[in-house]
Amino acid sequence: MGSNSPSFSLPPQRATFAGLLFDMDGTIIDSTDAVVKHWHTIGNELGVDPNVILETSHGRRSIDILKLLSPEKANWEYIKHMEGLLPLHYGADAVEIPGARTLLDSITKSNVPWAIVTSGTTPLVTGWLKVLQLPTPEHLVVAEDVENGKPDPSCYLMGKEKLSLSASHEVLVLEDSPAGIKAGKAAGCKVLGVVTSHTVEQVVAAGADWIVKDLQSIRMVKGGVGGVELEIVDALDVK
Repeated sequence: MGSNSPSFSLPPQRATFAGLLFDMDGTIIDSTDAVVKHWHTIGNELGVDPNVILETSHGRRSIDILKLLSPEKANWEYIKHMEGLLPLHYGADAVEIPGARTLLDSITKSNVPWAIVTSGTTPLVTGWLKVLQLPTPEHLVVAEDVENGKPDPSCYLMGKEKLSLSASHEVLVLEDSPAGIKAGKAAGCKVLGVVTSHTVEQVVAAGADWIVKDLQSIRMVKGGVGGVELEIVDALDVK
């Protein structure tokens, strides 16, 4: 990209996919302020510096963080309870990513196959969707479903399976974190990266096929149970 400022100026492009797999935090919602407050509370309770947790927490499963920093709490019973409190206590501190609601509403109404694939647990994901009153997909892949978190591709491979899609189907992953982008690519998917939580350079380095500022750049042209045609506008011109 050289020394110039990033240019989100590519002309509109259209692409067709059999299904869509969305990351949650940083892609559909921005819960940064809530997460910071929550980890400060949890860190103080556990005797772990919250800032150390926050340095590496985005896009990673809580169980993987606690295995390193507080092994005695690295169990699903504790983590699901702990994460379930986050939307309840800090719901007012989360916002939707621009364009997310419009895109989710359009694909839901058209019965486009989609799922959320996230490093959060079930109570965290369902709690945020309820608090923000966002569409809930039929299928979720959550932290407790997989042995290894992102960048391991198993979560996105499971997402494809839940949508009954095989390797021959073109699937789009929508992600914000480098670990998630790498997971999507390793699962054989196309990946759209949103620059919400990381720098443009980090998203480019992770290997996203398209890079946009947020989901306002994505519009459903047409869709149904057989798939969806999307228009991508103002994508990053990577030179």
